[in-house]
Amino acid sequence: MKRFIETLKNIWKIEELKSKILLTLGLLLIYRVGSNVVLPGIDPESLEALRSQTNSGLLGILNAFTGGAFANASILALGIMPYISASIVMQLLGMAVPSIQKMQKEGESGRRKVNQITRVLTIAITTAQAPGYIANLISQNVAITLPSGLFWPLAIVVLTTGTIFAMWLGERITDKGIGNGISLLIMVGIIATLPQSFLQELASKMGPQGGGLVLFIVEIAALLIVIMLSIGLVQAVRRIPVQYARRTQGGVQYGASSRQYIPLKVNAAGVMPIIFAQAIMFIPVTVLSYSGADGGGASSLITLFSNIQGFWYNFIFALMIILFTFLYTAIQVNTNQMSDDLKRGGGFIPGIKPGKDTAEFLDTVLSRITFPGSIFLAIIAIIPAFAMAAGVNTQFSYFYGGTSLLIMVGVVLDTLQQIESYLLNRHYDGLMKSGRIQSRTASAVDQTNAV
Repeated sequence: MKRFIETLKNIWKIEELKSKILLTLGLLLIYRVGSNVVLPGIDPESLEALRSQTNSGLLGILNAFTGGAFANASILALGIMPYISASIVMQLLGMAVPSIQKMQKEGESGRRKVNQITRVLTIAITTAQAPGYIANLISQNVAITLPSGLFWPLAIVVLTTGTIFAMWLGERITDKGIGNGISLLIMVGIIATLPQSFLQELASKMGPQGGGLVLFIVEIAALLIVIMLSIGLVQAVRRIPVQYARRTQGGVQYGASSRQYIPLKVNAAGVMPIIFAQAIMFIPVTVLSYSGADGGGASSLITLFSNIQGFWYNFIFALMIILFTFLYTAIQVNTNQMSDDLKRGGGFIPGIKPGKDTAEFLDTVLSRITFPGSIFLAIIAIIPAFAMAAGVNTQFSYFYGGTSLLIMVGVVLDTLQQIESYLLNRHYDGLMKSGRIQSRTASAVDQTNAV
């Protein structure tokens, strides 16, 4: 505790870091306040049916991502998710469209162009999603106090503006605050439901049929174990040793450092496979629901893809996560490019010929570590279903795995790593005695040659 207090004092002594943290907290507070401001023309007293709809299932996951804004019919009901969708689309387009791929390689100017296109695409996606959200409000018998002809365009404009405002808050946090703003907005939305879910789970376990305090402690212990395993998955790397040819520059000899390596991440795809898989699981339900299909087969499919506790839902979900992990890793990690970069820098992997042999070796190692990583990722993604089956409250079970847990772990590690960098740069101790915090992001090759 003494060390923790000393660390907080050191953080407060760094004026720049203190101002960044305060700005970040202030912007996050604004976002949370906005998540509870109801859309104009809606009676807040009539939202009970909407909240009941989002207590479980896929809509429950979406509501958790927005911190309850979805169920509150808030001006930020769509949250930052349209921006995430636009970013994913831009990533995919960057792999298929040469002009966008060229922008991504143009440095800062290219990044600004890509960001501008992403913003425009975010507006388009939000404008397309807003009518669907409003139609769902009406289907849940939410009381509308404005005429229909006025409410629809007003609600669409407000929802679109809310998403743009959330996007702006995220970008301000990234530029002027601490951590990645978009990720922090998602994490804050997820954590916002934690206190209520925790208290509900505690109350249910202390009830007559709940199992008592011992069972609740066992659940918390299991949650901590899952969190530790998730941290291990996020940070796990396979280090490939690299050597560089000796060279002399300005009378100083460089190269041949034994500490250089290529850090191949066990989970290079991050949470993207889970996001892709969840998006695909949404498609059959959405299409069948809006098509008006009511036959036995259609009803069975809707039930299958809506029951997040069902065997076949979780089996298909886990299988897609494994497949998407391999696909996204192959797209994100270009072993041929890594081999070429090593060759141009005079580097080589001991015992492996530069060029094609190096690329094949890296691809083989990456495939071997991705397989267990993908299985572990799939297991973490479906743990909430096992938690529900074990009697854990539906809302609290979401924190046992899936996208929510991995996002929280990754964002916390990134933010703490930035804070620790400030402390170390000012000659203070880091946040941990055992070593530096590793961020979830790592460069493909550490090419800093030691003297």
